[in-house]
Amino acid sequence: MASSATLKASTRPNLGSRGARKLRRAGQIPVHLLAGDGKPALDLAIDSVEFMTARRGHVHLFDLELDGRLETAVVRELQWDTITDSILHVDFKRVARDVETEAEVELEFVGQPKSGQANHLVTHITVRTLPGLIPDALEVKIEGLEEGARVRAGEILLPEGVKLGVAPELELVVISAIRVQAAAPVPEAVAPVPEAPAPKTE
Repeated sequence: MASSATLKASTRPNLGSRGARKLRRAGQIPVHLLAGDGKPALDLAIDSVEFMTARRGHVHLFDLELDGRLETAVVRELQWDTITDSILHVDFKRVARDVETEAEVELEFVGQPKSGQANHLVTHITVRTLPGLIPDALEVKIEGLEEGARVRAGEILLPEGVKLGVAPELELVVISAIRVQAAAPVPEAVAPVPEAPAPKTE
């Protein structure tokens, strides 16, 4: 896993949806760098290809190069286009390399339960670690578990230098019984009632 990547950033001249669309057409991503450490928030733009290349290299720590200075940050939130699967916007949070920070990490559920079905209660979990040690994902092993079993946050095997940012008792997955829906009863056929003969008239 690469420790960090440097991205060239520029100040956004035009805010709003129209300016954002223009940036995306030019191959850039609108970025918001949150205020922190006594510094103001900044609205920036970064190159889409450079950012996606870093993401594919499992980079979580970024140095945003702006006007000759560096702003060290981690991704706080990504906004995706659900149709094109492209990134619409990135929120960055300022961090210091030698100071622990909180980060949301995806959970990967590994294996299949012996009986029942896995009911995932959460898909991401908060951890505390140095920015350069943020893991890509954390494994939650459910192989061989039986109905009624539960896996809690405290049972996850964490990489060295990574600590839980949530209560160890937080439930991540429950193995529930598989419910089989009973078929609706078929109504019994009712024999037709013969009509009474019409009375004879004289």
